Amino acid sequence: MTKKVLVIGGSGFVGTHVCEKLVRLGWHVTVPSRRRAKVPHLLTLPFMTVLELDIHDEAALTRAMAGHDAVVNLVAILHGTPEQFEKVHVALPQKLARACLANHVKTLVHISALGADAQHPESAPSLYLRSKGQGEAVLMQAAGLGAQAAFDLTILRPSVIFGAEDKFLNLFAKLQSVFPFMPLASAHARFQPVWVEDVAAAVVQRLARTTTLTRAETPQVIEACGPEVFTLQELVKLSAQLSGIGEGRGRPVIPLPQWMGRLQARVMELAPGGPLMSRDNLDSMQRDNVASGLLPGLQSLGIEPAALRPIAQDYLTKNHADRGLLGIRRRAR
Repeated sequence: MTKKVLVIGGSGFVGTHVCEKLVRLGWHVTVPSRRRAKVPHLLTLPFMTVLELDIHDEAALTRAMAGHDAVVNLVAILHGTPEQFEKVHVALPQKLARACLANHVKTLVHISALGADAQHPESAPSLYLRSKGQGEAVLMQAAGLGAQAAFDLTILRPSVIFGAEDKFLNLFAKLQSVFPFMPLASAHARFQPVWVEDVAAAVVQRLARTTTLTRAETPQVIEACGPEVFTLQELVKLSAQLSGIGEGRGRPVIPLPQWMGRLQARVMELAPGGPLMSRDNLDSMQRDNVASGLLPGLQSLGIEPAALRPIAQDYLTKNHADRGLLGIRRRAR
């Protein structure tokens, strides 16, 4: 029998990869969107239904979930007010949990964030991580434990996610194509970047499994991280070098003291079209974005996480084919 899954946030960076993998497996996928016209990349996929609805409308969300076997929640924001973080990271999971219970949905995969803590959410250094931890706690309480669990809950906590359409390495490469040097706050913050395809594979693996639930695995929290740890400064330098900026040399990266970094972030918060960096982002980076080693990783799902450099080199080079040594050769022809 064909399975049906509702993917909340299916039109985003990670969601698009999740949807593509699911339809390849023959799953029927439903993606809610405020406007169908804004997700043309999904409309052409087989076994795909795009519903126009507001996911924060609990009644509409509950109706849309009817008949589905599983739900994936990929919705998140990086910047916002306390009220906005509460709405997206806490209230929405509450609504999803109630909708799952009302529709007898048995599987929920929730994407959280490395550094979130469901047991002690208030200990996190930023609004983003505190709200992420609170959202996890809401879902854990609703799901319950063991054979009597209301639904099978998996929480994935990824580090920063990279891929061809990312707004991380691509953003830093773009900034360095404009500026002769890169002033950088929290330059020594540590990350363990994970490939978007590996995160999507983890989501699909948890949806497809058919093992009996046990108290030890319900809910299961998995740290989705790559095989390498980088400082933010190293990642910024790498993004410029791989995209051919400065003929592959990159730009000088200048670490900023904490007070100057917060001032820079305050100015960026005022930028039109949404901030590139916020003070809350800096607060999040007080906690290293690396695996704790206390929870299972992608390897527990049979996924060997990919290294960043060869994948990033491929898409950053393609995105900026006029730069670097190859760019010199093209221009010389």
